[in-house]
Amino acid sequence: MKIYGIGTDIVEVNRIEKSIKKKLFIQKIFSKEEILKCKKIKNPSNCFAKRFAAKEAFSKALGTGISKGINFNEIIILNEKNGKPFIKLLNKTKKNVEKKIKKKFKISLSLTDEKKYAVAFVTISI
Repeated sequence: MKIYGIGTDIVEVNRIEKSIKKKLFIQKIFSKEEILKCKKIKNPSNCFAKRFAAKEAFSKALGTGISKGINFNEIIILNEKNGKPFIKLLNKTKKNVEKKIKKKFKISLSLTDEKKYAVAFVTISI
């Protein structure tokens, strides 16, 4: 497989912690699955921050940023049973990504956080 794009993002957890207090922000950025997952864990701010960073990193790997039919709440960051994170695309965003790339693709995601910061790294391979 060949690399189509790479993206990385770093987020200050405190910034996301303030933002998630606003219901509109959460609804605009996160899916119901992500909200339920993050609210269940000990440190929800870090969970939300990592997912926000992943969405930004994905949009950078795609080369569009968040625009042109790419919606944050249609980029879902989930985890496999073993904990490995992955990206699931939905609806309009999924269709627009498939139309842009025009080939079978694979998205790889790495997440990390350390006290004040959350980081995500994404590759899209074709």
